[in-house]
Amino acid sequence: MALFRLTRPLDPEPLLRGEGLYLRPAIPGDYLAWSRLREQSRAFLTPWARDESFAFLIFDATSDDLLGGLTLGGVRRGVAQAATLGYWMGEPHAGKGRMTRAVAAVARFGFTTLRLHRIEAACIPDNAPSMALLQRNGFRREGLARSYLKINDAWRDHVLFALVEGEAARLE
Repeated sequence: MALFRLTRPLDPEPLLRGEGLYLRPAIPGDYLAWSRLREQSRAFLTPWARDESFAFLIFDATSDDLLGGLTLGGVRRGVAQAATLGYWMGEPHAGKGRMTRAVAAVARFGFTTLRLHRIEAACIPDNAPSMALLQRNGFRREGLARSYLKINDAWRDHVLFALVEGEAARLE
């Protein structure tokens, strides 16, 4: 099992070899070595860090329990100044208004700290709770993207939403 896998697992897991080295998918046991190397290399890697994606985990402020996560990704600079919002909530924590508050917080971050002009989001048409969450945060429905994302091995249509900076004044 690979950490943060974004694609389907391969069977068998690939092992790639090069001169004096090998490559394999990450496993949970790699986290400590990865974390140490990243910390040790922070100054070295900072000039190469790109302003493309900002991922956040959501925690309960009282219990420190992990609730879910969200990402402002695909940041487009230049004439666009836009990003795409993605989010997920653990089942035990869904339906309690927490993601609505988390989306508001990350939208404020996007508009103030990242100086974005537009934040986009998409959800499948039968996901009424997700559409309501976006609308509660001021996102406006903009259209339908046919076969937009592959969900559970099937290309699915998605309803497109966006929040533009000037419309964000109502965020908590």
